Amino acid sequence: MDLRNFLRRTMREGALRLRIPGATLDLGDGTGPQIAAALTDPVWFARVAARPGLELGEAYMAGALVIEQGDLYGFLDLLTRNIPAQTPAGGPLARWWSDLRMQANSRRAARRNARSHYDLSVDFYRRFLDDDLQYSCAYFTQPDMSLEEAQAAKKRHIAAKLRIEQGHRVLDIGCGWGGLALTLARDLGAEVDGVTLSPEQLAVAQARARDAGVADRARFHLTDYRDVQGRYDRIVSVGMFEHVGRPHYKAYFEAVAARLADDGLALVHAIGRSEGPGVTQPWVARRIFPGGYIPALSEVLPAIERAGLMVTDIEILRLHYAETLRAWRERFLTRRSEAAALYGEQFCRMWEFYLVVSELAFRRRGHMVFQIQLARRIEAAPITRDYMYKAEQALAGPRRIAA
Repeated sequence: MDLRNFLRRTMREGALRLRIPGATLDLGDGTGPQIAAALTDPVWFARVAARPGLELGEAYMAGALVIEQGDLYGFLDLLTRNIPAQTPAGGPLARWWSDLRMQANSRRAARRNARSHYDLSVDFYRRFLDDDLQYSCAYFTQPDMSLEEAQAAKKRHIAAKLRIEQGHRVLDIGCGWGGLALTLARDLGAEVDGVTLSPEQLAVAQARARDAGVADRARFHLTDYRDVQGRYDRIVSVGMFEHVGRPHYKAYFEAVAARLADDGLALVHAIGRSEGPGVTQPWVARRIFPGGYIPALSEVLPAIERAGLMVTDIEILRLHYAETLRAWRERFLTRRSEAAALYGEQFCRMWEFYLVVSELAFRRRGHMVFQIQLARRIEAAPITRDYMYKAEQALAGPRRIAA
């Protein structure tokens, strides 16, 4: 690729000055804040020109891409606003090969992929997450909400949709550090089994349950979703479906159907694509979420139908995750030196790049969050949505699910 000519053709808005080997390019129409960046190493320039989706992030991690004016968010936002999104390459055969090579999440591969991201020290995650360690999209019912308030609102929203009552047996697939499970057990009296593939998350969740005095009602296990046994009144999965991989959607929803009681309800909360099937961003696939894939609803719903489950409600959360990621990024940058002391400067550059490109995926690239409510029987939930709002308001009352 002739990167110089490509940038001249595509950068139509904004003001970007880019120093590259042998040239300084002034790109855009000059509107907005001035952004200046440098990529002056010829080797790195060649790598970025050959594979920009992968190597731009690598260059930033290595310190070869330097932001000289403005910040990384402004630089990547300019590129995202001007450069079209990557589209799926090839036909069905190419997609099949991508599935086989990148998303063949066997039990062993799933454990390896999960641990590469989630077995980082919880002390690191505490530096930018809310107090409850919610590592998924928050729910901003008001524009001035704090991250803690929005994450509590997310838990209320999910609990209201699931109509969780005291004594209900709940399965939490991909329980993280246990925050949602602990809330359902402590505040609503549910009996919760949480499953994770991360030993680090397991240890933290179990310790939190003991400290909260609910270890008998909030139990955590190092178990693959495919290996769970028993039946549950409610099943919830928040931020885990993105790690399943398209080849395993059938197995995932068959597992949900097998574990769900006949009159039960399930809720899957996951990142999705609003513009149809796509491909995983290559740098994110390498550095952040190996084996991950963000699905379109057109890829998810057929698997649900084939599993014999009924979709009883779908809600799309559009910019909520963008606001969540913005809050995480701001907190991370505030405590960046502490993260560097834990994992080093290159890791911090990687994490900053990850938080920025993820936020921009929601603001510029059609990413959203879907919440799909599922049932085995048509009468499992009321026939209007009013009950959700009433339950949510009740859960916001004194001594209920609060920030």
